[in-house]
Amino acid sequence: MKWLSRSYTWVVMTFLYAPILVLIAYSFNANKSRGIWTGFTFHWYKELLGNSLIMQSLVNTLIIAVISSLLATLLGTMAALGLHGMRGPSKSLIMNITYLPVINPEIVTGVSLMLLFVLFRLEFGFTTLILAHITFNVPYVILNVLPKLRQMDPNLYEAAEDLGCPPVPSFFRVVLPEIAPGVITGLLMSFTFSLDDFIISYFVSGTTSQTLPITIYSMTRKKVSPEINALSAIIFVVVLVVLIIVNINDARIEKKNRRKVGDSFEKKF
Repeated sequence: MKWLSRSYTWVVMTFLYAPILVLIAYSFNANKSRGIWTGFTFHWYKELLGNSLIMQSLVNTLIIAVISSLLATLLGTMAALGLHGMRGPSKSLIMNITYLPVINPEIVTGVSLMLLFVLFRLEFGFTTLILAHITFNVPYVILNVLPKLRQMDPNLYEAAEDLGCPPVPSFFRVVLPEIAPGVITGLLMSFTFSLDDFIISYFVSGTTSQTLPITIYSMTRKKVSPEINALSAIIFVVVLVVLIIVNINDARIEKKNRRKVGDSFEKKF
């Protein structure tokens, strides 16, 4: 049955990546038409770099993603620490409330935030976008940090204080290194969701603070421009390179840890 499982894997991979490969191929097409190949060119990449609207939207997206992910990670980590210390029905209630933004449809969240900002008379722009992105990112940080807090030995923090370490240094020297993988995962997820978000951003963005997904949507309502193909190809390649670097780094760390375990085992015996 190995051939069947391999065939299924190849079918799934083809279904997922064939459209992306076609898009990348047509980003080098000299013709604007998506169905006619007239020659190889880098013209659309040059046009993309000269498109001020797309470049400004990309800058807006990166700024919003960085600020919102950092603030969401800070707030989510603090909330996870508070939830970890709670007991009883109140903890279950707050945890259920925390899950709501995750399972709630994005369009409902977007409309709700829009009405809230209108109620408080906030001008739609960077501020509303950052607040909205923090709102839907905080639960993901909490859900990543809480498991690490549960895995941590509860006596470590108390032992550090018993040895004379003040509370704040105890947290940064003992607790934070233990939950760091969850914090980093929450940060990366927040950054990714912020970059990728369209529906919520569509309802809370202003005319001068549109993100890249909104700009792409407005450009593709009539006809897909070859510049969009070029932009999508660049994003795909950048993400692919980052994933390769991360996997190589993880493999090196794992190999290094295995060597350490092997060396310690040899020393003992």
